[in-house]
Amino acid sequence: MERKELLYTGKAKKMYATDQENVLWAEYLNQATALNGVKKDTIEGKGKLNNQITGRIFEYLAEKGIASHYLQELSETEQSVKRVNMFPLEVVVRNVSAGSFAKRFGMEEGVDLPFPVLEFYYKDDALNDPFINDAHVQVLGAATDAEVAEIKQQALKINAALIEMFKGIGIRLIDFKIEFGKTAEGEIILADEISPDTCRLWDIETNEHLDKDIYRRDLGDLIPVYVEVLDRLNKM
Repeated sequence: MERKELLYTGKAKKMYATDQENVLWAEYLNQATALNGVKKDTIEGKGKLNNQITGRIFEYLAEKGIASHYLQELSETEQSVKRVNMFPLEVVVRNVSAGSFAKRFGMEEGVDLPFPVLEFYYKDDALNDPFINDAHVQVLGAATDAEVAEIKQQALKINAALIEMFKGIGIRLIDFKIEFGKTAEGEIILADEISPDTCRLWDIETNEHLDKDIYRRDLGDLIPVYVEVLDRLNKM
């Protein structure tokens, strides 16, 4: 497979075309961002860790019958993925109160929620990715009712699989953000990435952060934390 022209540069990845029409080439970057890009730094080694962590997680989900755009790892920082038409939605699943959820509702962090709470955010950097509901999704033309129902069903299935996986390596899944796309055949599948950039992960025994909150809240060095997550996944 040959890498072709650059199609897109995001906060954490570059996406390239390839000589295969329905396959893209993803390159993970060493860039860390927070607060919708207000805070930004280059952190050496971050790209390869997120690339490898995402690969391990998507391989695990495939074993559980959950489809994604992931195909294979190409290098420490690169992977091939299926070309999909992305929904302009960020899907957040919350199992425990933390972050903006805890702040929004005046809750303490770390409180188990009675059931997983699913939220939609509209992907638009200029609008700071606003929180939206199902009616907003319809008005914006971001997805049909049937597509929303499918996305919700898949998100909850992914949540259950991730809870089980992370629990097996001593990690508590607090919340996470995922995105979905539609293949050329019309199948809705998980896309983008799942990594400590997009999940809140706490050590089950100590409640220590194993995610981007280390960077977001200036709690220490990000790299050893991401290495710890990858090491645990590799021993799974």
